Amino acid sequence: MDIDPAYCDDHIETVLPMVLDAKRLADGATVCIKRINPETVTNEVEIAQYLSSREMLRDTKNHCVPIWDHFRDPTLPKVEYIVMPPLRPFEDPEFGAVGEVVDFVTQMIEGMVFMHRHLVAHGDLTTQNILMDARPILPAGWHFVAQNRAPDGVTPISPLARIDHPVRYVIIDFDCAVRLSEGQPHLITDFGGRDGDPPEYKSRNPYDPFKIDVFTLGNVFYKDFYQQYEGLDFLASLIDFMKTSDFRQRPDAEMALQYWLSIRAHIDVGKARWRLQKRKESIGERVLYDTVAFAKEGVHRMKHMLTGGVGIDDPFTCSSSNDFLQERRVYWS
Repeated sequence: MDIDPAYCDDHIETVLPMVLDAKRLADGATVCIKRINPETVTNEVEIAQYLSSREMLRDTKNHCVPIWDHFRDPTLPKVEYIVMPPLRPFEDPEFGAVGEVVDFVTQMIEGMVFMHRHLVAHGDLTTQNILMDARPILPAGWHFVAQNRAPDGVTPISPLARIDHPVRYVIIDFDCAVRLSEGQPHLITDFGGRDGDPPEYKSRNPYDPFKIDVFTLGNVFYKDFYQQYEGLDFLASLIDFMKTSDFRQRPDAEMALQYWLSIRAHIDVGKARWRLQKRKESIGERVLYDTVAFAKEGVHRMKHMLTGGVGIDDPFTCSSSNDFLQERRVYWS
């Protein structure tokens, strides 16, 4: 029987041929397999495994991708494979509320602090290398390649709001990462990822790889949020702090976290559910989106009244399950 190719799973072209999905034989769970065949020698696998060891995964501040398995190609000795959970870009679907941004910033700075405490500098802490475990907002799953579709590759997905179903953000790809030894000076020369903005890259002088992470993560907050949305003025001083031009004066990860927590403590929690407004919205779009947001908020309040659930004045909590560390934590209080 002839079948329209549009309804066949294998007609969907992958953008990243080195990454594919598979089923885990033990329980049928979907996994992601990445083929690693570096042109130059890197410590990507070693560092990723180190940060996802059993001991490391006990730390709730660890936002590095878990490595579930690792094996070498039986015929190509230089080729390795790592097995990870299926994830999706952190901004897909788009953020919808101010509180979701607060949650993201908190998780990412905590994740950076965790890596640096264990003397690992990521080197490419940019938008492309931050994903999310989207199961809370897409409990029925999604297609690994056609990510706007259900697992069948055909049915459109309808994600839940992450303000009501918080997700966990995950740092991936350690091909640019360096792991220093205890007491080793934090100065190197051969380092760098996608973000060419750090001023120290313009010099041939040694620089601190950990301060590069601080700058590039600040750039994520700036380019993906502050430049895109209204009402995020509370990010301005944090971004300026993290993007201090002279890396010697730039804060380390711990200082950035403490600075952010002091800012977060003064953000009105009542703004958590405020709709994120894009800077380029027309008046008509703004009226339409505000109306929809107002209606959704009315439904939320009604459900809260009827069920006694979490209200808008309560702190955000997040729970994760299955192969991710079990946790339930407060993100904004």
